[in-house]
Amino acid sequence: MYQENMKKKVLSGLFWKVMENGGTQGIQFLVSVLLARMLTPAESGEVMLIMIFITIGNVFVQSGFNTSLIQKYEVDEADYSSAFYISAAIAVILYVILFISAPSIASFYGQPVFCPVLRVLSVTLFFGAVTSVQSAAVARNMEFRKMCLASLSAAFGSGVIGVFMAARGLGLWALVMQQFFYSFFLMVVLTFLVKWRPRLLFSVKKAGELFSYGWKILCSGLIDTVFSNIYGLVIGKLYNSDMMGQYSRGNQFPSLIANNLGAAIQSVMLPAFSACQNERERLKSMVRRSIVTSSYLVFPMMAGLIAVAEPMVKLLLTDQYLPCVPLLRLLCVAYATWPLHVANLQAINAMGRSEIFLKLEIAKKGVSVIALLISIPFGITAMVALRAVTDFICTFINAYPNKKLLNYSFSQQWRDVFPSLLLSAVMCVIVYGVQYVIEGTLLTLTVQILVGVLVYVGLSWLFRLESFLYLCRAAGFMKP
Repeated sequence: MYQENMKKKVLSGLFWKVMENGGTQGIQFLVSVLLARMLTPAESGEVMLIMIFITIGNVFVQSGFNTSLIQKYEVDEADYSSAFYISAAIAVILYVILFISAPSIASFYGQPVFCPVLRVLSVTLFFGAVTSVQSAAVARNMEFRKMCLASLSAAFGSGVIGVFMAARGLGLWALVMQQFFYSFFLMVVLTFLVKWRPRLLFSVKKAGELFSYGWKILCSGLIDTVFSNIYGLVIGKLYNSDMMGQYSRGNQFPSLIANNLGAAIQSVMLPAFSACQNERERLKSMVRRSIVTSSYLVFPMMAGLIAVAEPMVKLLLTDQYLPCVPLLRLLCVAYATWPLHVANLQAINAMGRSEIFLKLEIAKKGVSVIALLISIPFGITAMVALRAVTDFICTFINAYPNKKLLNYSFSQQWRDVFPSLLLSAVMCVIVYGVQYVIEGTLLTLTVQILVGVLVYVGLSWLFRLESFLYLCRAAGFMKP
């Protein structure tokens, strides 16, 4: 009964998280396409560069205590309120730091507009302090439908504002206000949907318990976020805003898929894994299912993006963004390994081994720094290519502890996902060849997508892939 109940909660949670991330990022993707047609690559690059600083700031505000609230076996109002007040205090400190340092950052990048933009976007840190606790309450209760409704509302509302401002000729401020109002609307809608409210409670003991676990997650999240965005920081400094815009657009498409499925798995799996953290065999089974199923979905999407990159960019972003195509293809290779990263790391988090999590981040980022330093003299394409190589290497690093903790080694994991990888590669070659047979950008892209789906699903059915059969049964297309 417990297993069936947990399975239903996990499947329901995954459904709503995929709906949330897919719907939210789908809306944001459509908005970004419209904005890309109205703005220049340089304007897009300037805002994306500023958002890196905000993203890093949000790690301090949201990362550690949010995860601690989800992972902790039992929580009460003192836990929630203590976490909120600490997050709010961190937001105040960071806002002051960014406000004061904004002129120096603008001078460093040679972009005077960075100063007012950074000061405006830094306000979103306060919104993040509220939503971090709200989202933890949602995750603990597996009420992901509420998060879905809030995210969709925020994406739609902020998208309307961004497109309206761009149409009025407000340039990069259209992107700035889109980012600002997304965070604001998310906080407001969650306030109506989530029952939790901060109370006049603060427990030093509770805060200490949350911090003892959360500080390692915070440090890990900070390291990961800084190094995930370090390419953007380096490109913004060594090259120009136009090249930063090309990189951000090339990164946009694969990250849309990886963040959608990866974030859904991450949000749902952590509370699900945590619920059976003391039952290692069951936890291993859940981790394996997560890796195999998510890889079955992500691999073909990344392979398909590689094949359709050029006609897709031409159609959606116009020819001015064609330089991002080779970067997009390399980034697809890098993001394809995300399911393995996420599942392994969430299992380690669920078992309360945040010290291992931190050590893994330090080891991986050491590899990434070496690769970045080696590749910088050879240009942006070499930088992104080596990033793809290091992301593959890091799958082995992330999987290493689970050989001992769960008796699930990286060799077993790669054997489990290899069938999906092989079918995705075959599909990619076939889809790529379509462009040499059919003329016309829209027609080519349409046929490529249809061929890709038919080939992958057909091969999955022909070879009776485990993940394909599992998803068919879960969807009710086949009997258990």
